[in-house]
Amino acid sequence: MGLLWRSYGLFAVLTLMGVLAQYEWQPKDAFDEIKVRFDKVNGDNCPILPPRDLTLPEDSVSHLPDIKDVNINPVFPNRTALLHLHNMALSRAFFWSYILQSRFIRPAINDTYDPGMMYYFLSTVADVSSNRHINASAIYFAPNSSFSSSYRGFFNKTFPRFAPRTYREDDFNDPIHLQKISTLNTFYVRDLGAFPPDSALHDYTIKNYHINEWYNLWLPDNVDKRHDTKTTYQVEIRYANNTNETFTFHGPPGADENPGPVKFTKPYFDCRRSNKWLVAAVTPIADIYPRHTQFRHIEYPTYTAVSVLEMDFERIDINQCPKGEGNKGPNIFADTARCKKETTECEPIDGWGFRRGGYQCRCKPGYRLPGVVRRPYLGEILERASDEQFYNGFDCMKIGWVQKVPIKWFRAPSYVREQYLNRYYEYKNFTTGPSSLHSHKLNINEVLKFILGVNARSCKNYHPQDLMLTGEFAYEAQKQFENEAKMAIRLANFISAFLQISDPSEVYSGKRVADKPLTEDQMMGETLALVLGNTRIWSATTLWDRRKFPNRTLFGPYAYKRELNTRKFNLEDLARYNKTGEEYIDKPFFRLLKQRWATNFDSLEKYYLKIRLRHNETGEYAQRYEHFPNFYHAATMDHGYWTTPEFDCKGYVKKWLITYAVPFFGWDSLKAKLEFKGVVAVSMNMLQLDINQCPDDYYEPNAFKNTHKCDEKSSYCVPILGRGYETGGYKCECLQGFEYPYEDLITYYDGQLVEAEFENIVNDKESRFETFKCRLAGAAALQVQFTIVVFVSLFGWILLRRNLQS
Repeated sequence: MGLLWRSYGLFAVLTLMGVLAQYEWQPKDAFDEIKVRFDKVNGDNCPILPPRDLTLPEDSVSHLPDIKDVNINPVFPNRTALLHLHNMALSRAFFWSYILQSRFIRPAINDTYDPGMMYYFLSTVADVSSNRHINASAIYFAPNSSFSSSYRGFFNKTFPRFAPRTYREDDFNDPIHLQKISTLNTFYVRDLGAFPPDSALHDYTIKNYHINEWYNLWLPDNVDKRHDTKTTYQVEIRYANNTNETFTFHGPPGADENPGPVKFTKPYFDCRRSNKWLVAAVTPIADIYPRHTQFRHIEYPTYTAVSVLEMDFERIDINQCPKGEGNKGPNIFADTARCKKETTECEPIDGWGFRRGGYQCRCKPGYRLPGVVRRPYLGEILERASDEQFYNGFDCMKIGWVQKVPIKWFRAPSYVREQYLNRYYEYKNFTTGPSSLHSHKLNINEVLKFILGVNARSCKNYHPQDLMLTGEFAYEAQKQFENEAKMAIRLANFISAFLQISDPSEVYSGKRVADKPLTEDQMMGETLALVLGNTRIWSATTLWDRRKFPNRTLFGPYAYKRELNTRKFNLEDLARYNKTGEEYIDKPFFRLLKQRWATNFDSLEKYYLKIRLRHNETGEYAQRYEHFPNFYHAATMDHGYWTTPEFDCKGYVKKWLITYAVPFFGWDSLKAKLEFKGVVAVSMNMLQLDINQCPDDYYEPNAFKNTHKCDEKSSYCVPILGRGYETGGYKCECLQGFEYPYEDLITYYDGQLVEAEFENIVNDKESRFETFKCRLAGAAALQVQFTIVVFVSLFGWILLRRNLQS
């Protein structure tokens, strides 16, 4: 019995030692150092830790979106959330700059045109509710720079501090949710400018206020000598009564300026608030200061506030691959991948966040995967492997005989050319122009020749039906234009929240007054900000249903731009088109959404708000809003509608546009039930999509599906991002058991080259299309196995002896 227990004890010790030593072969690296600092801080100890422990190095987040590259280089899939954070901060800065200066369009009266406090609060709520990747949103005003219409007799006065902020709360244990499930739909809203005058620690303008980096990136705005340094933007406005006006306002820096309009903070711990590690995008808000003087010579443009949008650091993918062309720094996690550099190279993949393994190890040129391995080695598997597994596996095999890339091309024999034309018969007998869209099997070259050939001049030569494509030609638009759709959802969410929560007739105690109804300038500014904040949005509109906007029968602001990288924009009120058939309420997507949401609103998302606002004009302390907690219903991505691509030859933006429309809702006149109020729509250029020529399931609505030219016997098609609406957006990777035979810097056949050489065969020109095939792995190797030679020699010797004996 004692021997048995001793055996159990020895087995437990060996097991424990094996577990503890499983990863000892992995040396400590930068990820381990950042992980220790990350785990060290929590909500309990963050108030007593020094400021240096509450931030991470600046290069902890690599490949930050740069507005100068957005329309030039493709954005990595694992950086689309950061790009949306960037665009949202920029859009909000444009709106607040516009609305704070739009008072100069209106007649001078003894009142303020500024939005009320509830407008600020619900605006930050909509920023967070429209995207689950965004954790918090805030607007921080400089001292004595915020004018308000929320108090009586407050004309030409400012708040000492004003900073409305919203962050997403964990509502797991919230009493209003009996299911005990985190919904991510509960938001804590607070005015950070409401604190006692003698409590300096609560002043967000001081340097060490919860690691206050976002404020100090742009504020205070100390301009040296000249005050005309703020970038100006021009908007040509046409109102419903057909009167025109050109309004020029100051805004954040332009994309061509250095620095650009958006700055990112270092990762920091949001102590005493959300108690999470966050990364923020910060954009300045410009205003004319001081205002209300009516003396233009003493007023000057300056940055009076910053728009700050934050997201969880844990949600941001890290890049463990070594630095190189296309993967430049700064990046603290560079070269922490476990790929074997002798035979493999690292390639990042998306969706892993702040944890190891977000990469795969591909074979280097001149090497191939073993015959029993089908795909590249996943980083997650390497990171969890033991030392024995790592050192004895995860290698690529050297290709024995590497060929030179052919430099002399030949015309394909007639019978070979006929074989290809019989296989791809759509290139032998095809139609041109609009008829090419309706062929049984599309000739992708003729289809793209027609689509790319339609412009503002040639569109008049086609029938309107020829300028309307089916949804198959906009395959994956919902995915590739997701960020743009979320910006429309954000505005729809805000209008829904304001119409359901803010009551202009409500009476409060003291001097505080309720927010006024939404104004035309506010809705025009919100619509314009969608176009200014996202370069891929060519037009945006907010269409109100009949008699739903205050004091207006119809109201439909429509903002658009005529070219990329411009500072001149246009704004129209579509209500001026009042003839039968021309009204915007007759648009197909407007009528469809109105019919869909005529009666039943049960599927709308429900958002809960916990608002704490200031006690009085000077702040003093934060108190609960009279309705605490509050809620509103709004639409999500699934509640919107995607239109098919269309070239509107009579429209303002003459491009192939795809429109996403989402509804917004408010209470009816009796406040008894919700009702449909209108639609927010954004339009994007279809030609900015990446088409997919690779095979897919039969039910996928892709017009260009399976139009690739890869040799299917030895290779398979893989889409490549960033090629746009052109052929060749793929690569031909070798199948398992095959290898890339050429001495080259890549291990695949590029789709653009494959398409070009196939065109040469169709046109009976010199081509090397026949060489774009993978060869059987190991079939042409010059090396042989010693055991095979010995076995063959021995077998031959035995046969020889038998013959001699006989």
